[in-house]
Amino acid sequence: MLLPARLYDGIAAGEVTLAFRSWLRPTVKAGGTLITPVGQLAIDAVDVVDPTRISDDDARRAGAADADAVRGELRGGEGRQVFRIAFHVAGDDPRIALRERTELDDAEWAALRRKLDVMDARASDGPWTRRVMDVIAEHPAVVSTVLAEQVGIDRPEFKLRVRRLKALGLTESLGTGYRLSPLGELLRSKP
Repeated sequence: MLLPARLYDGIAAGEVTLAFRSWLRPTVKAGGTLITPVGQLAIDAVDVVDPTRISDDDARRAGAADADAVRGELRGGEGRQVFRIAFHVAGDDPRIALRERTELDDAEWAALRRKLDVMDARASDGPWTRRVMDVIAEHPAVVSTVLAEQVGIDRPEFKLRVRRLKALGLTESLGTGYRLSPLGELLRSKP
């Protein structure tokens, strides 16, 4: 579930605690979490609602002016239902701590390398993790379209792969492009 950047300040302040989405099926579940630029959100509830019963108060808690504004943003279509998602900020993005952690013991380094090897083994086009890390290291802050072309894959797949590396704390997103995290730099330099 994507949240627009215009809501980030309200989410961080605890003022925006709801979202409304029109989905065929939910993309988040109660008890789950969601990583956002303002930190990790805990998903408290995901409920099907009648859009005509959305209140102005709920709309304000979703960062909108009123209920009509919320309803105006909902996508229509056959089979879609409107979901009310309640959430709260649960803490910092856990990937931040991962990417800053560079004091790993030998077993932890080996486990990290095994995770990369497993991702490489599962890819239909062969090993990719080190290749993607190399292109990011050599071209920090370069738009993903250019990096994907250099690696030889399409942009959506490239971005998905970078997110997988980011989940391990190896890369960081920038305003434009990416860079290796301190952990990623160290892993790349270790034999």
